[in-house]
Amino acid sequence: MRVIDENGEQLGIMDVRDAIAVAKERMLDLIEVAPQATPPVCRIMDYGRYKYEQSKRDRESQKKQKAGDLKGVYLRPRTDDHDLAFKLKNAAKFLKDGDKVKFTVRFRSREITHPEFAQRLLDEVATALVDVATVEKPPAMEGRTMTMIMAPK
Repeated sequence: MRVIDENGEQLGIMDVRDAIAVAKERMLDLIEVAPQATPPVCRIMDYGRYKYEQSKRDRESQKKQKAGDLKGVYLRPRTDDHDLAFKLKNAAKFLKDGDKVKFTVRFRSREITHPEFAQRLLDEVATALVDVATVEKPPAMEGRTMTMIMAPK
């Protein structure tokens, strides 16, 4: 196996026992980093310190990531065109900011007997926002509401 020391310098090709002996002599660990290579590549390092630094890097990268909040836009089956345009403008702003948007159509009393109105409304929303978003979860009934989730492109 090819052995690399803690400073990144190659020690050459060694027998497994010799490599383990060198690692123990330096009070470090022998870690196999590329088993698919010919010959396999091993590195002499402090494995505990390596795992600690890796977890620190992971935490830092998670801090820099944006969670992508879920914003909600509430509609009714008989929402007027101007109100719908206003809500679509806000939804487009949310999507451009990188947030997902959940469109919820609430039914009251006898409106529930015509879910096709809400389906048509949500299809209209999806076509209006096709340039800034994709439909992540298509329209579906959940109790007395119909919901659809759109994610930014």
